[in-house]
Amino acid sequence: MIRLNVFIQVSAERRAATLEAAKALTACSLQDKGCIAYDIFESATRPDVLLICETWADADALAAHSATEHFERYVGQIEQLGQMKLEQFEF
Repeated sequence: MIRLNVFIQVSAERRAATLEAAKALTACSLQDKGCIAYDIFESATRPDVLLICETWADADALAAHSATEHFERYVGQIEQLGQMKLEQFEF
């Protein structure tokens, strides 16, 4: 399995729009083949940080997800709104 932690740093003015795009991405991604888990977390100590935590069955499932229209649309929106940092782990 593959776990992705996607940290998003966003200004207060752009936070609501970023969270909206992240929720739309999550709803679509949960339907993707090989998606084990997909969720959004809000930092309790840093209001400028959101986290998307994803778990994928394998590299093929993650690659297919990364090529979807909803991934390109919503990740593109999030990248325009804030700064993203990706951590990837295999287990």
